[in-house]
Amino acid sequence: MTRIDPRRIALGLAAPLLAILVAFVVTSLILFVARDPVGAVWTQLIKAPLPRQVVAIVNAATVYYLSAIAVAIGFRMNLFNIGVDGQYRVAAFAAAVFAGQAWLPGPLNILVSLLVAMAAGGLWAGIAGLLKVTRGVSEVISTIMLNAIATFLVSFLLSKAAVKVEGSNAVSTRPIPESSRVPGISVDGIIATPNLIYGLVVLAILVGFLYWFILNKTRFGFDLRATGRSETAAVASGVKVKRMVLVSMVLSGAAAGLVGMPLLFGQDHAYGDTFQSGLGFAGIAIALLGRNNAIGIVFASLLWAFLDAQGNGLQINAGVSDRLVLVIQGVIVLSVVIAYEIVRRAGVRMEQRRVASQLARTPAATTEGASA
Repeated sequence: MTRIDPRRIALGLAAPLLAILVAFVVTSLILFVARDPVGAVWTQLIKAPLPRQVVAIVNAATVYYLSAIAVAIGFRMNLFNIGVDGQYRVAAFAAAVFAGQAWLPGPLNILVSLLVAMAAGGLWAGIAGLLKVTRGVSEVISTIMLNAIATFLVSFLLSKAAVKVEGSNAVSTRPIPESSRVPGISVDGIIATPNLIYGLVVLAILVGFLYWFILNKTRFGFDLRATGRSETAAVASGVKVKRMVLVSMVLSGAAAGLVGMPLLFGQDHAYGDTFQSGLGFAGIAIALLGRNNAIGIVFASLLWAFLDAQGNGLQINAGVSDRLVLVIQGVIVLSVVIAYEIVRRAGVRMEQRRVASQLARTPAATTEGASA
């Protein structure tokens, strides 16, 4: 049976609590210096959300979670995949074009479109992986460049594949047929709101489970984590590092390809110039906040979505720009990085003292045994 270690649990809780406390203090100081109403801001941010806002928070967290998992796959391999934003754009466009053709019946069209999105995202991320293993190009540089290329490439292709809608200036692909749209989940009987949760929240749960299972219960996951910790040790144990780098980048891109799917099949039903952007960069911050842990990322995604939802009322209720939420989110991420490092060092010191204490008792026990 697994023994519960209270000290380890306390250290695990200390880091996020310390980060939240630091973020609260720093943000309050910023508000005070700017002569903004500190009390009114925090009252708005921490008040209970309305039922419709709860649904919006869950929906936003679903998308954020997929983005953060895509980033976390790279982080666990010690790869910094900044290209999730470009990867999900390419993938969402490819899936929208395919699904809009209605070549397959309803559910099958959805399933194959998801596979198309994963393939498109994986191939786009694979470019950075190939550049790294064959030419030694940093994935940070290549993925940033690929983000820009993806933006202009998708815009160009969208102009070719766009369907003109009468009476509208919006540019978008052919709408997905009704039979291929994923119905939302009603929670009206629980929180009394007609708003629906994305049906593909199930997809996010499945991706999270697979992420946890593969990393922690398979040989591939062990090799991936081992390579991320020490390439030298991985090579010594027989791991083909270059292949692991390429496969990890492709898997990260494949997960990124799913980021836009809840929006595509549950809300927009087409890819257009109004499709939500910036999800990849939010995923980087959320993965850091969740410490690349499948469960930790859940809470980080919900916190990010909660701040987004509550920030919408700052201008009206507190007279402060809703951009303040971006400041708070940034401070939280920095605080988490610092807090986890402080807690890590404290844990190391505690472990060193514990080991030293045990070693100090060992000679005495040995001497007593010899005397007897």
